[in-house]
Amino acid sequence: MAEYPVVEGESKRAALGRTLRFLREKAGKSLGQLAEETSYDKSYLYRLETGERLSKRAVMEDLDRYHGSGDLLVGLWSDARREVIKDRYRGFMGLEETARVMWLFQLRVPGLLQTEDYARAVLSGLSGTRATSGNGAEVEEQVAARMGRQELLYRQPAPSVRVILDEGAVRRPVPDAKVWADQLSHLVAASEMPSVALQVLPYAAGVHDLMDSHLWIFWQRTGDPVAYVEGNGFGEVIDDPDKVLAFRLSYDLVRDAALTPAESTAFIKRLLEECRP
Repeated sequence: MAEYPVVEGESKRAALGRTLRFLREKAGKSLGQLAEETSYDKSYLYRLETGERLSKRAVMEDLDRYHGSGDLLVGLWSDARREVIKDRYRGFMGLEETARVMWLFQLRVPGLLQTEDYARAVLSGLSGTRATSGNGAEVEEQVAARMGRQELLYRQPAPSVRVILDEGAVRRPVPDAKVWADQLSHLVAASEMPSVALQVLPYAAGVHDLMDSHLWIFWQRTGDPVAYVEGNGFGEVIDDPDKVLAFRLSYDLVRDAALTPAESTAFIKRLLEECRP
């Protein structure tokens, strides 16, 4: 394939949009022709080319196949989606993308296990006010970025992931009953993945050291584990060995108090039955 030009200092999203236009023009296609041949809306393709929108990965896969460009667009999209993530999360994202083992304690359904509609509801502020007040495109970009993160669960080899959910995470629904039922079903399906262990910490476990924040502990292929702690409006990567060890000990206590993976899956299935009409 012919080389496409590189622009010094260009943002990742702009580079993706410019490459989309380059490939289309190289193929001798107008936006209208491309829309007709790919079944994507012309105005949508235009916004992708101008960098106004960031698509889902599947769109880039389709366009890579159409242009015969290998995984060029997918690679550029992977870089571009990181730009929609706030600075304080970038260190976290790097750890998540390369971890071989992950332990999570979450007060809500984590992004790795969210459905697209559930993520959209949460990122829209549930009432939908963010999505209808001029920020709808931003919400869609964040949804696309969150869905993109889930690709790591399907890598070969996939990382080993253990998720402990506070009971409130599986009892606090979004307003749309179907979206909530689909999310619970997705959790059940995730719990059956060989690389995922899912546990629920019941209210009956009482108070514990992790009840005020979300916790991730990451192991890379080499090196010591690193923790990431997130609370209301803050997120911090922690690599001090003593602090990480303290979090590991707290995590062990929470895991011991949680339902087993089999009990947790059965518990979520019961909740799913209760929420169905």
